[in-house]
Amino acid sequence: MTVTTIKSAKPGRHGDGGGLYLLVKPTGAKSWLLRVQADGRRRDVGLGAADVLPRVPGEVRPIDDVPLLHRRVLSLADAREKARQLRELAKAGRDPVVERDKDRQGVPTFEAAARAAHTALKDGWATKNAAAFLSTLEEHAFPKLGKLRVDRIEASDIRDMLAPIWLTIPVAAGKVRQRVGTVLSFAKSKGWRTSEPPGRSVTVGLPRQPKTGNFDAMPYSELPGFVSDMHSKAQTTGRQALLFLIFTAARPGEVRGARWGQIDFANRDWNRPADLMKGKEAHSVTLNAAALTLLKMVKADRTPKPEELIFPGQRGAKLSDMTMNKVLRSAGLPMMLMLSAARSAIGLPKKCRNYRIRSPRQRLPTLSRTRWSALTNGPVSSR
Repeated sequence: MTVTTIKSAKPGRHGDGGGLYLLVKPTGAKSWLLRVQADGRRRDVGLGAADVLPRVPGEVRPIDDVPLLHRRVLSLADAREKARQLRELAKAGRDPVVERDKDRQGVPTFEAAARAAHTALKDGWATKNAAAFLSTLEEHAFPKLGKLRVDRIEASDIRDMLAPIWLTIPVAAGKVRQRVGTVLSFAKSKGWRTSEPPGRSVTVGLPRQPKTGNFDAMPYSELPGFVSDMHSKAQTTGRQALLFLIFTAARPGEVRGARWGQIDFANRDWNRPADLMKGKEAHSVTLNAAALTLLKMVKADRTPKPEELIFPGQRGAKLSDMTMNKVLRSAGLPMMLMLSAARSAIGLPKKCRNYRIRSPRQRLPTLSRTRWSALTNGPVSSR
C-alpha cells in the first residue's frame, strides 16, 4: 500500500500486511484497523483516522510531540509503526486496547500528578514533611512544570526549573529535585509515564553546588557556663525546653511534643511514643538527675493531666519550633548552635557525638557518662 493508493482507495477493507487494514466508508472517511491475536482470541483494534494530507519537507506539526500510541490521526508510516508496537505488546501478554486507550483515560499535568501523589503518599510521611512536599513544589516547580503533561517532562525541563535556585538555595533545590522525582515515579506507577524519572542527566547541565558543612556546635567545655547562664535567667518555657533538649539529647520536635504521661518519675524514664519519633518507633530514654530536677521544677505542685504538654506554647498549643532558637539568639549565639545539632553534637568528643541510648537500661560510654555528668551538673542514671 502507498500514499497514492490510500488516497484513491474505494469503500471497503484494504490490507497492508501484518494485520493492518485501511477501512474506507461509503462516505469516503478512512481509518486504520489492526487485527491481532491477544489472550488466545482475535481482536480488532481501531488505530485512528488516516492522514492523507501532503506534508511539507521539514515541517514540524503539533501532533509530532504526541506519543505515537496516543495519536488519533496517522499517516501510513505512523499506522505501520503503531501496529507494530501494539503487536509486540500483545505478544508480551498486554491488552492492546488498554495500551491504546491509556491516553484517553487522561494523562494529568505535573501539578495534578503532584497533588495526587501527595494524597496517596502523605499518610506515610511526617506532617511537616507532607506540608513541605507541596509547598516547595508550589513555589519552585509548578510555575514551570505545573501545566506540562506529566508524561512529557524530560531532563531538560527539570534542569531549567532548577537552574535559578541551584546555587542560591542548594539544599532546597536538592529537595525540590527529589520531590519532582517522587512525582514522576508515582506517575509511572499509575501508567501515566512509560519511562523512569531522569537521573544524572538533570544535573549534567548545572554547575557544581558548593559543599555544605555540618552545623556549628558549641564546644563541650563551654556548655557548663551556658547551662548555668540559662539557670540564672528567668525560667521561660523556651529556656526550660532548651535545657531539657540539652539534658536528654532529644530532637527539638520530641521536646516540643513531650507530654506528662510519657514521664515515669519512679523509673526515671521518658517513654516516647512512635508518633513522636522520626523513625516512627517507640523509644525510651533514661533521664539523668538534671533532667528530673528540671521536670520537677516545671511540674511544681501541680498534678498535670497525662495528655498535657510539658512545654506548652501560647494557649496550650505546641511550642513553636522557633522558640528555642530565639533563646539561642538572645544568648548571643545566632545560627551558631542549630537545635538539630544540639541534641547530638554540643561539642562532645567525636566518640560520643552519635551515641544514642537504645534501651532504658543501656549505659552511656564511660567518657560520655563522665563528661555529660559534669556538663549537666548531675549524674546520669545507670541503674
